[in-house]
Amino acid sequence: MAKTVLVLGASGLFGGQAARAFAAAGWTVRKFQRGSDMAAAAKGADVIVNALNPPNYHDWDRIIPQITTAVIAAGLASGATVLVPGNVYVYGDQKGPWGPDTPHLPVARKGAIRARMEAQYRAATEHGLRVILLRGGDYIDPQAPRSLWNLISLKSVAKGKVVTLAGPRVRRAYAYLPDMTRAAVALADRRTSLPAFADVPFAGLTLSMTDVAAALQRLTGKPMRLAPFMWWFMQLAGPFWELARELNEMRYLWNTDHALDPAPLAALLPDFRITPLDDILRAELRVLAPELDPQPGQPVTAR
Repeated sequence: MAKTVLVLGASGLFGGQAARAFAAAGWTVRKFQRGSDMAAAAKGADVIVNALNPPNYHDWDRIIPQITTAVIAAGLASGATVLVPGNVYVYGDQKGPWGPDTPHLPVARKGAIRARMEAQYRAATEHGLRVILLRGGDYIDPQAPRSLWNLISLKSVAKGKVVTLAGPRVRRAYAYLPDMTRAAVALADRRTSLPAFADVPFAGLTLSMTDVAAALQRLTGKPMRLAPFMWWFMQLAGPFWELARELNEMRYLWNTDHALDPAPLAALLPDFRITPLDDILRAELRVLAPELDPQPGQPVTAR
């Protein structure tokens, strides 16, 4: 039977990869047009992927609740399961690994906004909504110029420099988006067997920038040095630049060792495999420094 997904935010990082992943799995993909009637667009859909997110953290406290309310209404009206890409902001700086049973103890305003959003989705399940919250760390997508890896961390990799926003040995959770969205499709296929509110961590990769630099050096044979991000500049620019101000608020997360618990996803999708770090870095090199690509022309295959 044909299955239909409505992707909200299909021009964004998660939404774009989700649209491709669902299409590759044989789903009919509809892309929501901002400003149109969401409930009407969702009519007949089996799944709604809510990948809408105000860019650069703009006006989150006002816009996130508006989006959430509209998505819940569309899901209830259509009967579609809502799939939401979650993040780790709700956990604050407590010790991990983080998973469905980890209390929400946000230490930043944006974490509190996301915690309220998740609570709103959970409450809506009491009225018949079904929700899959697939939670990942920082996104990695070689094809996305706006990802922090491409904008900052690996921007100067051709010059042998890796920029770290964290302490060089701080290990953090990362989600390679082609993998995370494959998991999203697999969970959507199993949606009727999941709890009404399924909080599923996508553990992905747990890495420090020291790990990344060492892997790049091994792959390319070129020395890689670590350089600290210019947080001092963001602090100076904060009063005048919204993005700098919002990033400063989240700096704690770059300096918090954390990982997501892989067990819940493994229990649901025991055969799921993530793409190895070396393959991901080769894909990054093909985009950012093709002269350093150790295997030019070779496609990256998700596992």
